[in-house]
Amino acid sequence: MKPALHKGQLIRWNDNRGFDFIQPHDGSQKVFLHITALKDVNRRPQVDDFICYQLTASKDGKVRACNAYIEEVQSKSLSSTAPKKSISKTVDKSLSLALQTLLLSLLPGLGSIHLALTTGNPIPLILYPVMSLITFLLYADDKSRAQQGGWRRQEKTLHLCEFMGGWLGAFFAQQKLRHKSSKVSYQIVFWLIATLHIVFWLDWLFFGKALINLFLGIVSRG
Repeated sequence: MKPALHKGQLIRWNDNRGFDFIQPHDGSQKVFLHITALKDVNRRPQVDDFICYQLTASKDGKVRACNAYIEEVQSKSLSSTAPKKSISKTVDKSLSLALQTLLLSLLPGLGSIHLALTTGNPIPLILYPVMSLITFLLYADDKSRAQQGGWRRQEKTLHLCEFMGGWLGAFFAQQKLRHKSSKVSYQIVFWLIATLHIVFWLDWLFFGKALINLFLGIVSRG
C-alpha cells in the first residue's frame, strides 16, 4: 500500500543546517524535515511554506518526513501542462476569499453605519478600514521578516491591531499571504477577537444592547 500523503506548514527552518519541523494541518505532533527529503526543489524552503510529505521512521525509531515537496513548487511544475486549469483555480480562490471577507464584514459594516446614523459617532466606520489596512501591512511585513530570518513582529502586537478593528484585514492576510493561518494557538485568539466584534454588533443591531448592558452591570458590581 502506498504511504499516505500528509500536509503541513513549515513553522521553523534552519537554512544553515538544512532541517527543522513541519506542523501538520491536523494539529498532531510536529514532524522533522531534512532538506534531503525534498524532491523537485527549485528553491530553499522558507518559514510558512506548505509542505506535502509522506512519513517514515528513522533508525532511532523517530517519525520524519520523506518524499516531500513544497506545494507551490509542485504547483508550478504542473501548471506548465495545465495553465488554464491553474488560472481557473486561482480565480476561484480569489473570488471565494473576496466573498468570505465580504460576508464577515457585512455585520460590522452595517453596525458601524447604523451607529454613525443614530449617534453621530463615525469612529467604527473609519476605524475598521484603517486598522484592517494597517494589520494587513503588518502581516505582510512579518511574513517577509520570517522568510529573511529577521526579527518577527510580536503576536500580541498583531492581536492588539485585530482587537482595535483590524481583524478583517488579518483574516484577508491570513488567507491571501498564507501567514498565521495554521498555528492553532494563534487562530484561537484571533477567532475569539473576531467573535467578540461580531457579538457586539449583533447585540447593537438586534438585541437592543441587552448583552452590553448586562456586561457593564457585571463589571460595575465587580
